[in-house]
Amino acid sequence: MKQQKICIIGSGLTGLLTAAILSRLNVKIDLIAGSVNKKINNRTTAISQDNVNFLKKNKILSVDKKLFWPCSKMKLYTVSKTSKLNKIFEINEFESSKKKILYMTRNSQIIQNINDYIIRKKIVKIKKKKLNFKMITSGFLKSIKFNKDYQSKYNLLIFCTGKNSDLTKNIASSNNINHGYREVSITTILKHEFLNNNSAHQIFLDSGIMAFLPISNTETSVVWSVKKKVIEKYKNRRNFLIKKKIYLSATSFYKKIKFFSNLEINDLNLFISQNYYKDRILLFGDALHTVHPFAGQGFNMIIRDLEDLEKKLRNKINLGIDIGSNEILSEFSNEAKPRNFIYSMGLDILKKSFSIKNKPYQNIRNQTLSIISKNPYAKKFLFNLANNKFKF
Repeated sequence: MKQQKICIIGSGLTGLLTAAILSRLNVKIDLIAGSVNKKINNRTTAISQDNVNFLKKNKILSVDKKLFWPCSKMKLYTVSKTSKLNKIFEINEFESSKKKILYMTRNSQIIQNINDYIIRKKIVKIKKKKLNFKMITSGFLKSIKFNKDYQSKYNLLIFCTGKNSDLTKNIASSNNINHGYREVSITTILKHEFLNNNSAHQIFLDSGIMAFLPISNTETSVVWSVKKKVIEKYKNRRNFLIKKKIYLSATSFYKKIKFFSNLEINDLNLFISQNYYKDRILLFGDALHTVHPFAGQGFNMIIRDLEDLEKKLRNKINLGIDIGSNEILSEFSNEAKPRNFIYSMGLDILKKSFSIKNKPYQNIRNQTLSIISKNPYAKKFLFNLANNKFKF
């Protein structure tokens, strides 16, 4: 059978990783990069132990501290009336399995490393094209027409273009779950005095959730999901007051603190797609689901989808089956959709439970977390759920 072709559209983190993983199959892959955004941002990504193992197995990324910073502890706190931090939950790495709670990586670094891998191995053709091409059905294949003289045919197109792109909207269902949290995520990176920086800290504030996530012994990523109405009150002194709040919270864990990068502010939404594919086109990544960042599970869900997709396509290619057929895409959708729906809604419910201001409820919640923190079996279950071992 003639070697099959896949076209991946979108050169962000999801698009690059999808191209790199699927390039290990017996297929030809084109990656349409579109316009390249060279701006370096503050974004960092949490990756579970099992997903780090998946990347390591595929030999695409060097799994070392320079790229993946290990985190062996996770601690949750509430704030008392006297501004004192009260620890309500702690989970440590499991010594018997040597599994870390999570790993942190800078988005810009992992993107650069995957891009270097693709260029070095010469396994993917990168096409710098504007995303205004035409798609037409040509026999049993899908064609992309870039201009009058150039046209290419593919068995499968994978859109890694996010939920807001016109390409995605042409495929997406009108019944998608899509609502805003009335919150924004504020991200930045702090430099501080050297320490054994292996603990992640999350503080549940009245205004939102502030997370301190280690990325080296002298640097920590900050992700603060805060209510929009709080930020709106800051007005002209917004950046100063945000930095002041972050600084005061950070002093509980670090010394000699400096802001290493500017603040980045983005809206937070829950999005769950009801339609995964159409006519040889598969939506992928943020085009399928985006969740609140408080649990650090967004990119882990994408890697889990990619691992399942790679296995499914590998089996079909070995059998000589057309990988772009509706039967194949339906099979992937039927397995991934219910799992992603339950996972996304579960995270949404959990997030909302931490936003309730009712004091009696908060006391019960905090007591429950304290009890769970002392129960090794309950903590192991939660770890397995976050580590993607729990299958829906």
